[in-house]
Amino acid sequence: MTPFDVIRGDGPIILGQPHGGTWLPEGMADRLTPIGQALADTDWHIGPLHDGLLPGATIVRSNVHRYVIDANRDPSGSSLYPGQNTTGLCPETDFDGAPLWQPGQAPDADEVAERRALYHTPYHAALAEQIDRVRDRYGVAVLYDCHSIRSNIPFLFKGLLPVFNVGTNDGHSCSVAVTDAVMAPLLASMRSTVLNGRFKGGWTTRHYGRPGAGVHAIQMELSQRAYLTDESAPWDLDPVKAGRLRTVLTDALLRLDRLARSGAISNASAPLSENPDA
Repeated sequence: MTPFDVIRGDGPIILGQPHGGTWLPEGMADRLTPIGQALADTDWHIGPLHDGLLPGATIVRSNVHRYVIDANRDPSGSSLYPGQNTTGLCPETDFDGAPLWQPGQAPDADEVAERRALYHTPYHAALAEQIDRVRDRYGVAVLYDCHSIRSNIPFLFKGLLPVFNVGTNDGHSCSVAVTDAVMAPLLASMRSTVLNGRFKGGWTTRHYGRPGAGVHAIQMELSQRAYLTDESAPWDLDPVKAGRLRTVLTDALLRLDRLARSGAISNASAPLSENPDA
């Protein structure tokens, strides 16, 4: 098993998929509680849900489960949502606040550092490489980060989550044109949609999204009720629901692709290292 896969496309859109993997290192499952062993917080079927939607898209996906390390968290361990319940770089609880690790089995600082070096850093090195490659070709790169989550998680948010949850770090990670291209088909679908609600974009969106440098990043958090048979094990994909959702997502991605190819968004170019995190 490789920690991540890269499928190189020839277009300007990159699909990040940090939470679809279910792989655990040997022996780690035995350290998890029964709740942790269920891997319930996976972005179930996020890969198949997006496969084939946009010919030419580049895909960078982690195969490592988020309980090992969360590829969409700040590598320093800082919270993305200060003052709110959330899960960390190497989470100690699941999305319901239940312990993930057997007593005495949670990773210490040294193990967290090891996991970061083995899985988090290489994933983001691969992602940054693809962003640079795409931007070198088109003068612009659009990173569309693919996520999903259960619709009702009181520990994290109140009430029922909208079907489409778009995050742009409050408008800092991409241009208005990029946001509008994604939002238009979502709103036209007449399904519940929110921009920069509970999910404003994780570390990936905030770290890479620098419109002035020609890199636009946007996160899509989907409610799993929109494509699963049921939001519980065995987490089966509902082909009819998924088909309807894929139609809307296809429209959004095609709009993004046309926009990026047209030169209508920033074509500034600068090394990623020259810009601080958003």
